[in-house]
Amino acid sequence: MKSRLTIGLIFLLLIGVQVSQAQVETSQARFQALSAKYTTTTFGENVFVFDPGMDVKEIQNLIDTLYNQQHPRKSEFGLHRYALLFKPGTYQVDLKIGYYMDIMGLGESPNDVVINGSLISKGEKNGNVTCNFWRSVENLTIVSPAGAINIWGVSQAAPMRRVHIKGDIQLHDNGWASGGFLADSKIDGTVLAGGQQQWFTRNTDLGKWQGGSWNMMFVGVPNAPVDKWPDNPYTVIDKTPLLREKPYLIIKGSDYRIQIPKLKKNSTGISWIKPGKDEDHLNIADFYIVKSNVDNSESINAALKKGKNLIITPGIYHLDKSIKITRPGTLIYGMGMPSLQSENGNSVIEISDVDAITVCGLTIDAGVIPSETLFVVGEVNSAKSHAKNPCFLFDIFFRVGGYGEGKASSCMVINSQDVTVDHTWLWRADHGKNVGWDQNTCKNGLIVNGDNVTVYGLFCEHFQEYQTLWNGNKGKMYFYQSEMPYDPPTVDAWKHGDVGGYASYKVSDGVTSHEAWGLGIYCVFYKAPVIVDNTIETPVAVEENIHHKIIFWLNGNKESVMKSI
Repeated sequence: MKSRLTIGLIFLLLIGVQVSQAQVETSQARFQALSAKYTTTTFGENVFVFDPGMDVKEIQNLIDTLYNQQHPRKSEFGLHRYALLFKPGTYQVDLKIGYYMDIMGLGESPNDVVINGSLISKGEKNGNVTCNFWRSVENLTIVSPAGAINIWGVSQAAPMRRVHIKGDIQLHDNGWASGGFLADSKIDGTVLAGGQQQWFTRNTDLGKWQGGSWNMMFVGVPNAPVDKWPDNPYTVIDKTPLLREKPYLIIKGSDYRIQIPKLKKNSTGISWIKPGKDEDHLNIADFYIVKSNVDNSESINAALKKGKNLIITPGIYHLDKSIKITRPGTLIYGMGMPSLQSENGNSVIEISDVDAITVCGLTIDAGVIPSETLFVVGEVNSAKSHAKNPCFLFDIFFRVGGYGEGKASSCMVINSQDVTVDHTWLWRADHGKNVGWDQNTCKNGLIVNGDNVTVYGLFCEHFQEYQTLWNGNKGKMYFYQSEMPYDPPTVDAWKHGDVGGYASYKVSDGVTSHEAWGLGIYCVFYKAPVIVDNTIETPVAVEENIHHKIIFWLNGNKESVMKSI
């Protein structure tokens, strides 16, 4: 009798598995049939292009399907990446954005693509969005229903650029949040920062700003909140000294092209009052379209040698050789959060010491075989000036571990002079797969050797020595967010000489000129009673140039301590 019951139960389980598998296959088939309507031969799979003449219910169905797949935490280190492109026109949809979803309008102005609906990026549980990473929205207008509030509950690596919000926007989901980056946007209503730990806003027109916890910074922002540091958490710089806005993809007639904004000095507010003014462009024929199911290191480098720029479409790229960028003026444009992973201990990208290189929209992953560094700009001891045609890096994100095994000595090394970084997150994983003091090893996040390097929005976390090591002169840094490593196993394991721990922000002893604003450094030491002697170290000559800094003990071993700034 018992054996018959056992056989019966096994049979029912097998039937259940078959039904479940059939449901999954049916769901996948429906998704493929639906999504196939929106893919193009130009960009391949995982890039969906919409126009206002399409069935809006089907567009919403596709967005909902992607969001339901990409929103849960199980997708945090998932394999899928998507770009959703909206041609100029008006759409009655809600934009729901999960992991590795990149939503873009294709107009010359954000006002050319109008979304009559809400923007939604929420927490999966209890409003916690501290792990809402790797997503973006740009170049469109949101017109929300009466009484609705857009919820952009995000943390690191979630840029919002060239967005017009005709209403209010909430930067949290009524819970913990650790963002964030907003640039070249217009908010007609109120930005509700709530409990956001930190946030960086640049060249954005604000109706009103409300809230924020520790470190809120505004550069080139009209109507920014009043700076009363340390009585409030706001740091305000009236003008952005030198910048070019991130290139953006548009469609002109039936042709795609990428607009390239020109350099601007001492700017405030948005760049798109007069769309297309003071901008160059590159036609789609000037680009090689990189696709994950086709391309590798060899084909990508071959395209670069032929003088092509690159559009890197959504996917995961396993690269056994460095991508070498040698031609002045080359543009590398990532869409849909593509991930480029080192496979052979190689760096992922090497940029020669030449003028006017632009790289944007990439996630760079360490591999199993340790890399010396993952991303290199210029040659060691470079003395060549690029002041007239500088290099720009936009939205470049680094990961060591979390998605799987990864090791490196550093993530990004900048040797060239006159480089500007506009938003980067360098992250040694504190959770996920293959995470531990002796597993996902990496000494430093960012190393700056070049002079006249500027960084807007620097997020750098959990590395095993200095998070940021600045060796070059005349550096400028606007906004810094850093957490110390969670996992030093013992006090002795995390010290050098007689110094307890490592400073998060280290300006080397030989530096004579450096300035930084808005630094927030936090610690959570779970294991050892770690004592950090200094969170910021600089030569005496530049101490007075480190403005508005905060340290915060968040949690962990109660005997751990950060002694001083």
